[in-house]
Amino acid sequence: MSLVRLNIKGISYSQTQNGAYALILNEVDGDRKLPIVIGAFEAQSIAIALEKEIRPPRPLTHDLFKNFADRFDITVKQVIIHKLVDGVFYSSLICERDKIEEIIDARTSDAIALALRFQAPIFTYKNILDKAGIYLKVNPKKEDEQDQDSILVDDLIVEEIETASVEQEGFKNKSLEELNQLLEEAVNNEDYEKAAHIRDEISKR
Repeated sequence: MSLVRLNIKGISYSQTQNGAYALILNEVDGDRKLPIVIGAFEAQSIAIALEKEIRPPRPLTHDLFKNFADRFDITVKQVIIHKLVDGVFYSSLICERDKIEEIIDARTSDAIALALRFQAPIFTYKNILDKAGIYLKVNPKKEDEQDQDSILVDDLIVEEIETASVEQEGFKNKSLEELNQLLEEAVNNEDYEKAAHIRDEISKR
């Protein structure tokens, strides 16, 4: 079976499952997307790895794994999403130490969080993408205003949560000094979603 390389398109809040998020993987050499429902902790961990500018005061679980692996010269070479059963994706970490490869079973959300930290490529098999891959619909009303990346996936992906939008509006009235203080507080409180919004506002200045 042929492997298809994927990259991370983004993360959105899932309305279909309370407290869950939808991780969207994108086919590198195609237009199909692979949506995977993940938990809030894993979504946070993946988002922090994607942001790179936000560093938690203490290492998260996936950061701890990376530090442990680095200490013992273990590298994650790639992640393969190898099975889909009853809507659940199964993944493997392809690890290497002293030129010896080992395959370790992992939850897909954990595997992707680690792939980001090791800068390892993510793959799935063509038959899985044929079965679960989707073509995202572009909102026709906004097609001229936004990139094809701004998409709707049935009820799974929703536009930004209203509370986040309201919060961002409040940040506009803050000075840079106040924003930096709020950013530090958000990181110390491990509220990384809020920290990301604050950092976006700082970047706009």
